[in-house]
Amino acid sequence: MAGYHVENFGCRASQADGAAIASQLDRSGLSASPGAGDADVVILNTCSVTSEAERQLRGFLRKTRRANPGARVVVTGCYAQRAPEEVSALPGVDFVVGNSHKALVAEIAARGLGDISEGMERPVGDFVALGDLLSTGNALVDDSFAHADLALAGAESDFARLQGRGLTRPNLKVQDGCGNRCSFCIIPTTRGHSRSVPLDSILDAVHSFCEAGGQEMVLSGINLGRWGRDLPRTPDVEPGRFEGLVQAILERTCLPRLRISSVEPMDWSESLVHLLRAYATGPHPRLARHAHLPLQSGSDAVLRAMHRRYRPWHYEAKVQAIRDTVPEAAIGADVMVGFPGETDALFEETLRFVERQPFTYLHLFPFSARPGTPAWQLQRESPVAGVAVRERMAQLRAVMAEKNLRYRERFVGRTLSAVTIQCESAGTGTQAVSDNFLAIEMPAWYSANRMLQVRVHGVTATGLRGTADPSHAHSPAERPSPEEGLLCAHHVSPHHVL
Repeated sequence: MAGYHVENFGCRASQADGAAIASQLDRSGLSASPGAGDADVVILNTCSVTSEAERQLRGFLRKTRRANPGARVVVTGCYAQRAPEEVSALPGVDFVVGNSHKALVAEIAARGLGDISEGMERPVGDFVALGDLLSTGNALVDDSFAHADLALAGAESDFARLQGRGLTRPNLKVQDGCGNRCSFCIIPTTRGHSRSVPLDSILDAVHSFCEAGGQEMVLSGINLGRWGRDLPRTPDVEPGRFEGLVQAILERTCLPRLRISSVEPMDWSESLVHLLRAYATGPHPRLARHAHLPLQSGSDAVLRAMHRRYRPWHYEAKVQAIRDTVPEAAIGADVMVGFPGETDALFEETLRFVERQPFTYLHLFPFSARPGTPAWQLQRESPVAGVAVRERMAQLRAVMAEKNLRYRERFVGRTLSAVTIQCESAGTGTQAVSDNFLAIEMPAWYSANRMLQVRVHGVTATGLRGTADPSHAHSPAERPSPEEGLLCAHHVSPHHVL
């Protein structure tokens, strides 16, 4: 049986795309390989948010070709969408499929795989017109590329793969695209306008996950808080509102725990905060005590240059509302360092702002100029020196290391609800993630996808150490085992996951 490997670069939404591709390949008769070096076909699901993400892709491609020169390599995702001709020119690439037609990736990858040992030669840059591709029933000649054109694709192809394979703590992607047009962001180009999965399809996916024995699901999207704005109004959910989706999942399914991925600060409405109060408190929270609000900068001047749709005081009020509602919630943010024109004084505003907030972690990124964005020109006019960026990143890391340590120390001697994520052999211990987004190491072995009450004994370098309460160390009764219904979380490997 031919084997495949999916390598993901990027955010939770990209992980969900990769899992869906893997599910399609399973159904086509291929089997998962342990790594790219052993696979007949390798799918590289790319990111283009930063130049570093694209650099990682090129490095992984070179490594794959050295280890497995006979593999068929299909490059898809945001980098493939942004610059298909550039990607097609990379040595060792057999097919390029943009986000607009990612639903075709599995078919392209599996087509004629029995002849793969004979090698595949194709003219560089020879693209099949997407109009012809669609008019011929998605048929594709093996020695050609698929070009990327969002104008020719609809939301249906993006979300036809919603029912992806079951994973421990999977990402359920319910929204794609973004219309915010931040000056630094390439996503509107690579993923298009905001598109939502209909509520009924989402609930079906959650029900299936629960029936398989799933414990925790992560709700994800590119601009998650905009879910539903493009859908027809229905009487059973607050029209076009993300909080209506969250409430529907919690009230109409038996999902043990729902975790909300990144939501823009302006979409943290009073109703959404109220749902935290209702479902994220008590001994067995069904809504994870966790909120992630992209910040990017604590300077009003920088936020305006970024074309962000909130001011620092708006952001601070949202964070305070969440903290007042769930005092021990994990609160995280994205912060970009070195945006063009960011002076020492403007960075100092960000540093002081971060120090004031009850953040428990940050995702820090150096600014990366993306071709075709307004910030591309700003970078030429007012670049920030690399040495300054590195120094500023170090300052923020130091602040957050102290804040995170203090946060973790609060839970020593207490019990946290956590889901196991490790799929290793017995005797190696177990990793788990608490409802408030803390990594916990346990000396005993437990299979993945178990909801445990864990007594915390101490802190580690980056997380906590604890043991499961024997009276609560059980799996749901009369449900399939993780081996039967769910797969290990790292079956599809991510890079710089958000």
